[in-house]
Amino acid sequence: MPKIRTRKTVKKRFAFTKRGKVLRRKAMQDHFNAKDSGNKVRTKRQDVLVENKIKKNIKKLVPYR
Repeated sequence: MPKIRTRKTVKKRFAFTKRGKVLRRKAMQDHFNAKDSGNKVRTKRQDVLVENKIKKNIKKLVPYR
């Protein structure tokens, strides 16, 4: 049986914890951040857990993690 190919874009955009959780970066942190408060900018830097509905699809696209 052939191996399943890993989707490289998904592998780069999501991080996987040892317990099976999937993390993603928050959006809107590329530019136009000068008007945001410092607290908001710091909050954007944190990773966020992916919802369970999407997590199932992401794990299919990255079979060997």
